[in-house]
Amino acid sequence: VRKTLPKGVELTPFYDRTELVDRTIKTVVINLVEGALIVIFVLILLLGNWRGALLVATVIPISMLIAATLMNIFKISGNLMSLGAIDFGLVVDGAVIVVENSIRRIAEKQHLLGKTLGKQTLANTICDASVEVLKTALFGGAIIIIVYLPILSLTGIEGKMFKPMALTVTFALIGAFILSLTYIPAAMTFVLKDQKVSETENFIILYAKKLYHPSLDFIINHRSQSVAIATGLVIVTGAVFPLLGSEFIPRLDEGALAIQIQQLPSVSLNQSIKTTTEVETVLRSFPEVTIVVSKTGRAEVATDPMSIDFSDLYIALKPPSEWTSAKTREALIEKMSKALEERVPNASISFSQPIELRVAELISGARSDIAIKLFGDDLDTLKETAEQINRVVSKVSGAEDAKVEAVSGLPQIQIIPNRTAIARYGINVEDINLLIESLVAGKDAGQVYEGEQRFNLVVRLAAASSKNVETIKNLLVTASNGTRIPLSQLAEISLIEGPAQISREDTRRRIVVELNVRGRDIGSFVKEAQEKIEQQVKLPAGYYLTWGGQFENLQRASNRLLIVVPLAMFLIFVLLFTTFGSIRQALLIYTGIPFAAVGGILALFLRGMPFSISAGVGFIALFGVAVLNGLVMVSAINRLRSEGQPLEIAIREGAESRVRPVLMTALVASLGFIPMALATSAG
Repeated sequence: VRKTLPKGVELTPFYDRTELVDRTIKTVVINLVEGALIVIFVLILLLGNWRGALLVATVIPISMLIAATLMNIFKISGNLMSLGAIDFGLVVDGAVIVVENSIRRIAEKQHLLGKTLGKQTLANTICDASVEVLKTALFGGAIIIIVYLPILSLTGIEGKMFKPMALTVTFALIGAFILSLTYIPAAMTFVLKDQKVSETENFIILYAKKLYHPSLDFIINHRSQSVAIATGLVIVTGAVFPLLGSEFIPRLDEGALAIQIQQLPSVSLNQSIKTTTEVETVLRSFPEVTIVVSKTGRAEVATDPMSIDFSDLYIALKPPSEWTSAKTREALIEKMSKALEERVPNASISFSQPIELRVAELISGARSDIAIKLFGDDLDTLKETAEQINRVVSKVSGAEDAKVEAVSGLPQIQIIPNRTAIARYGINVEDINLLIESLVAGKDAGQVYEGEQRFNLVVRLAAASSKNVETIKNLLVTASNGTRIPLSQLAEISLIEGPAQISREDTRRRIVVELNVRGRDIGSFVKEAQEKIEQQVKLPAGYYLTWGGQFENLQRASNRLLIVVPLAMFLIFVLLFTTFGSIRQALLIYTGIPFAAVGGILALFLRGMPFSISAGVGFIALFGVAVLNGLVMVSAINRLRSEGQPLEIAIREGAESRVRPVLMTALVASLGFIPMALATSAG
């Protein structure tokens, strides 16, 4: 394109999304590397055998290669969502179970024989140890994969966002699962060859068992009290959960702002440009702003029409570390909004982000966080009711940039023929219509040739005259007797305020009240707004409301997960029942799910974070880890019971023997996400 430009004209892009993509991918890569290092460190620290720990760590790059290969086959791109949710702690869980049990069995065998194991004995011991935990690793891997199945059922934008994540994690888990049952046992025969494996656990595990032993004694000796305390904690947490609020997904900081200006539909192009220029001047006064680019109006194509009373502004910002006017994006928007209200009081201005704005517009047809859609038949009634709703929601805490979709205010010249007068002069209504069409819209009067090209010659009134009521009133109409009569004597001509647009959805007329939410979660805002609208606004008969925008996405995803998650949990229950052949033991393991949720809910509450679909996905993974830990614990107890141990002794010894694997799987799964949780860079 640059080659075709005239001399002295340069083409400079002002908005390049690859910058945001590169910054988010950099964040993901850094977090993945940091997460992998944390997982490796925890493995070395808790496993007590650095060779075994490094062997487990090799599962991470190999499983990622498998995941990358499958991503390429299924055309899944590497991005913030597909890569950001990979937890290397979950990836190595199966390998941890196999290696930990193998090291323990090798240490016991060496202690029994009083020497290091020979090649064949070592291989047999590793094989026996792997088979011993085969069922646990097999069903544990299946459980972790199953918990991600509900995410694959999501549709709409939430499906586009979260399906790649679920598929990528599933690919990595499948790869790790296969490696833990094939590569890990085989590699251990080389890694642990001729090595003295210590049976003594390191100080961390010993200290953990020292703390765990009296706790276990108390729980076994005071079962009723322990169950009551645990149940009470779950109940308290359940009471806290509604206080969290809800939102679709946490807002991604794009590093730029998008502003929309809405003026009166009757505004002229010059006035619209003047207002937009004033807004640009105000925005450029902020030192955080680097670029301001505006667009007024847009070609009225079917895909994206926008009239001259609408303007879009793109504002590029400096990195937050260089900001001086405000420390946060919300505070900066607040200051910009106040400055614009003082300088441009007659325009409705709303703030968003470039990608966020377009996504919201594609989803609900509105350019805001929340779109309240009012459906009905009469435009005037729709507008009046929408204004009432707008006044109510504007007073709800957190409401910003509230406005009613402009559906009226466009000046129109209305011509109503006087049929009695027309008949008196022997004129037809069709003659009046043809005159108006010819002089206002134009009529072909001939053709003009220019070389081999041919053009129609159109005759019509000058643009200024066609909008002047007095000029149109003085248009002359020829009667049947040749008399020329002013149009004002044949029709009632007046300037009225007509509809600027008529919007329909599912064949019904509708008007939208748009608003953004800042400083609180969308779920609690909508709940409060719905209550106040129900109390203060009486909808006419046949008129109804729907809520769109991010709340619509949240509702759709939540409703689907409410159906699919229980189905996935039922599949896990079937797996547990298949594993143990006991409904009681399957239910026992299931009790770990609400107790695991306690920590997650309290963490959200203490951080002041609302529950979102992203958090819901995290809880789904958490439930899988909780079930896996219960599976490991109950399997160990059952093994001791099968060896003839009494129940209480089997519980004590089984629980204490599984402290290390359970602690390792829980820690690597949770600590592997720490870099992502604490990251403050893009994404």
